[in-house]
Amino acid sequence: MPKILVIEDEVAIRRVLIKILTEENKEYEVDEAEDGLAGIEMIRKEDYDLVLCDIKMPKMDGVEVLEASAKVKPDAPFVMISGHGDLDTAVHTMKLGAYDYISKPPDLNRLLNTVRNALDKKELVSENKRLKKKVSKHFEMIGESEAISRIKEMIEKVAPTDARVLITGANGTGKELVAHWLHEKSDRSKAPMVEVNCAAIPSELIESELFGHVKGAFTSAVKDRAGKFETANKGTIFLDEIGDMSLSAQAKVLRALQENRISRVGSDKDIKVDVRVIAATNKDLKAEIEKGKFREDLYHRLAVIIINVPALNDRREDIPLLIEHFAEKVAGEQGVQQKRFSKVAIKLLQEYDWTGNIRELRNVVERLTILGGDEVSEGDVELFASK
Repeated sequence: MPKILVIEDEVAIRRVLIKILTEENKEYEVDEAEDGLAGIEMIRKEDYDLVLCDIKMPKMDGVEVLEASAKVKPDAPFVMISGHGDLDTAVHTMKLGAYDYISKPPDLNRLLNTVRNALDKKELVSENKRLKKKVSKHFEMIGESEAISRIKEMIEKVAPTDARVLITGANGTGKELVAHWLHEKSDRSKAPMVEVNCAAIPSELIESELFGHVKGAFTSAVKDRAGKFETANKGTIFLDEIGDMSLSAQAKVLRALQENRISRVGSDKDIKVDVRVIAATNKDLKAEIEKGKFREDLYHRLAVIIINVPALNDRREDIPLLIEHFAEKVAGEQGVQQKRFSKVAIKLLQEYDWTGNIRELRNVVERLTILGGDEVSEGDVELFASK
């Protein structure tokens, strides 16, 4: 049931607004406040889906209420009520964050449309927040081992900074989870995190993918196109498997890191970018430097902070938690009941040689959820999880 607060010092106008709202929709729960001070106190105590607020009021005017509310309930949408002489102020309040304004005396259709639209926007914002929480859970780091605890502590320290991070570890260990946590816990979390799998992009296309191109730069360049660095502006770019990047692309990435500027393929125009770079690799980059396959100067630019993600074999104490996590996740994805794993089955899985790391464990849990009994037993593990 939508909760609406009407802050209006003129009793007659307040009564008209409440009457219009309650007659339009019986589900609207409408509270009232006779001035700005009373209104902000109610906002502090209650979560309102919408606030209708007069601009000119004694004790505390509408602009002051809007600014005070932004500090205690920043998500509460405001629709300002303006007299004839308050229109400039009403427009100013929209710059301060108000959703819209209506003029006195209130027009029935204008009022109701504005209220419906404001409530729809509030619902959309709430849904986006729920989705963001789901995304965060999707990239949750599971484990309480000493190795994972150290990584979590390091993320807490590093994430709020703009320090570049190089994440190392074998395939399937969860390097991308570390990258997502670094972004989500940073001040850049509201801006995009753009992922680039350097190993999946042909060497002749990697520069265009990273830096964009102008029309006519090459045969298939039929229009201007922004690259990943531009798309990630004000946010984070995650260069996964950077050890597979060509030397020519490495040179351009190095320039971008040194100067915070890039240029599109086929253009000599510089574009300023503000991007935090997180890179990951499953290769020994120092060995790649010795072979002449990776630039040493780029390595030192990227490796300000190094986070090594351990293999699953080195954190076997986390396997029971990971099994429970994946069992719940798989059940939701497959639309089946979550399977319990017997203690013997879990112990047996802890003894496996997980060459494919967490990615392999997740696949095995999915297989056992689909093919195993109501409780996954030792026999199920021996039958369906064998190498």
